[in-house]
Order: sequence, then structure tokens, then C-alpha cells
Amino acid sequence: MAGDSLELMQGTLDVLILKSLSWGPLHGYAVAEVVRERSGEELKVEEGALYPALHRLEKRGLLEAEWGLSENNRRAKFYRLTSAGRAHLRAETQAWQRYVAAVSRVLEAA
Repeated sequence: MAGDSLELMQGTLDVLILKSLSWGPLHGYAVAEVVRERSGEELKVEEGALYPALHRLEKRGLLEAEWGLSENNRRAKFYRLTSAGRAHLRAETQAWQRYVAAVSRVLEAA
């Protein structure tokens, strides 16, 4: 199945969204594009998962949103990290790095 996008593992979408927004405010479609591009075209975020996740993160106080105009002059909701979102991203990044290191040790064991 070479060339197919990788499935997002449960629990990864939120941290990928937060990381995408750490570089500045973006609308939903742009968040999905950042994930796709930064993953080397390996990860694709579907709309059906993205927008509920953005709303969930906003409800948790990790994101703030305001309406603005996209690069195509269309009305779009732009999301940005709150200070709580930045703190959560730091904690989640550390947890993911530990997780990846542990799984790698198991997979690389002789």
C-alpha cells in the first residue's frame, strides 16, 4: 500500500493540531494542510475528525477562535493557542517523545 496516507493513531490529532497552531493562528483547512505538509504527505486529517477536535480543544480552553478572511477572501474561523494550550502542548510533546522512545526500544530489540 505504498503511497497511502498513514492512519492517525488515537490521541495524536489533538497534539498535531496544537503543534500546527504553535506557529500562529490558522483556519481549519490550513491546520490540515500543515499536518499533511510537515508529515511529508504521510498524514491526512479528515474534516470529519478535524472540526470536532478543534471545537473540543476550544471548549477545553486550549484554543481561542475568531472569524476572519482566508487567503481566498472567504469567511473562516481562525484558531490560536491559549497559554493553557501552549502548556498542554509542551506536556503532550514530552509524553509523545517518551512513548516513541519506548516503542522504538522494543522494536529495535534483538
